[in-house]
Amino acid sequence: MTRRHTPEPAGHAPGAGRQLPSSVWALPPVVVLAAVFLYPLALVVRQSLSPDSGGTSLQPYADVFASSAFREALWTTVWLAVAATAGCLVLGFVLALVIAFVPFPGGKAVAKFIDVFLSFPSFLITLALLFVYGTVGMANGLWTDVTGAPSAPFQFLTTPWGVLLAEVTYFTPFVMRPLLAAFSQLDTAQLEVASSLGARPVRIVRRVILPEALPALAAGGALVLVMCLNEFGIVLFTGAKGVTTLPMLVYSKAILESDYPAACVVAVVNIAISVGLYGLYRVVSRRAGA
Repeated sequence: MTRRHTPEPAGHAPGAGRQLPSSVWALPPVVVLAAVFLYPLALVVRQSLSPDSGGTSLQPYADVFASSAFREALWTTVWLAVAATAGCLVLGFVLALVIAFVPFPGGKAVAKFIDVFLSFPSFLITLALLFVYGTVGMANGLWTDVTGAPSAPFQFLTTPWGVLLAEVTYFTPFVMRPLLAAFSQLDTAQLEVASSLGARPVRIVRRVILPEALPALAAGGALVLVMCLNEFGIVLFTGAKGVTTLPMLVYSKAILESDYPAACVVAVVNIAISVGLYGLYRVVSRRAGA
């Protein structure tokens, strides 16, 4: 005997009654985000509003903003981040051009090494520079052995210029990676047409390659700028005692002075600057269609 199949009511999908609301699926990641990030951040903000005298007050902000140490750290952080970003953009664009468009032995291996380089910790690059240009590094040792000079000439690693060199060295691959991806999508026919029409390499780069690379440059530059604003390991490992950035000031206030309200104030300012710059980047990239 054949069983007759009763059709489902119109507009009712099979198993629809067992589907969970989308808000339920969104709940676990929201809980994890709140526990891992939002709750600690709320504690930092609350501590920044809790002076040692007790209660809730904006006095810690007034004290920190009035201190010359904070103003100097803010200025040092900003100019180092901007200078390092500019250096990374220029150097990264040139190196990416060479790797992508100038054939040479081992070019593919160099491009793959860029991906590996991104996983290196920042202090490792700083230590490498110390081995080369440090007070007892190879360059200074070679100079004193050859010339017999009593003092070594390379003493810049403990200055702001040493920090800048280390940051440019470490963060340049973060600009090169999106550029190499953008160059791989570039239509080579455009380059061939421009070359056949007599355009010189500099003109081809300016009129054909650079416009295509602008979104990648903006993405890489924004990432490097935010990372430089929050960089701690490079400044610490260079031993540049006269270079105090906002992260170093947080460390000094919290660990060396045990002034936790002031440390939290500096941390909140650092976070606000980073989030503000990221928001500005998103607005600009959206308007540019990146």
